[in-house]
Amino acid sequence: MRQFVVVGHDVPTDPDAVSLSDIPGAGRLDLLCRCVSTGVFLSHGIREAVRVHLVVADELTVTFDADRLRHLHPDERNVAARVRDALAARDDAIGHEPADVSPGVELRRMGLSVTLDRLVDGRRAATDPALVQLHEAGEPLVGVDPPADPVFVLSDHRDFTAAEAALLADESDRRVRVGPKRLHADDTIAVVHNWLDTDGYASY
Repeated sequence: MRQFVVVGHDVPTDPDAVSLSDIPGAGRLDLLCRCVSTGVFLSHGIREAVRVHLVVADELTVTFDADRLRHLHPDERNVAARVRDALAARDDAIGHEPADVSPGVELRRMGLSVTLDRLVDGRRAATDPALVQLHEAGEPLVGVDPPADPVFVLSDHRDFTAAEAALLADESDRRVRVGPKRLHADDTIAVVHNWLDTDGYASY
C-alpha cells in the first residue's frame, strides 16, 4: 500500500465556501485535487493499493482509496465536487468513525497528528509502514531504498507550519527530496510513483 498525506492549510471546512466555478479560490483546492488525481489515476486506468489523504485545516481528513473508488474522474472539478460532498458529510463522522461519502471516499474528524497516528500505528515493527516526509531540504530520493509500505507526507503551496515541522521531525522515519528543483505537490507525487514503480529507478 502506498499512501500520500497532503496538508491543505487554506482549504475551507465549510462546503458552501467551495465553489466549483472557482476551485483555486477555495484555499488552492485545485492543487489538492491534482494531488488526488496524480495519486490514484494512471493513463486510462486507476492504480491499485493507493490512498490519498487530504488534511483540511488540521481538522478534517478526506481519504480517497483507489481500490474502492467508483465514478471518479481525474479532472479538478469532479474531484473538488467529491471533496465538497465530504465536507458536507462532516456531521456523519462520529468520533474517529468515518463518514462514507461515496465509494472509496471517506471523511474523518482528524487533523494531521491523529491521521498520522492512525496510518502508522505500530510502524516500528519490520513490516509496518515507513513515514516519509517529502521536503526540499531532505536527502536525495535516488540515495534511498524504496520502502515497502510507505506513508508520504507533503504540504500544499505553503510550507509546513512550525508545529507541523516539529511533529514530522519527531514522527518521520526519514525526510527526502525528489530532485534539485522545487516542484508542485502533485508533480512530487508523480515522481515518487515513478520511483516506486521502477524500484528506485533500478528496473523498467
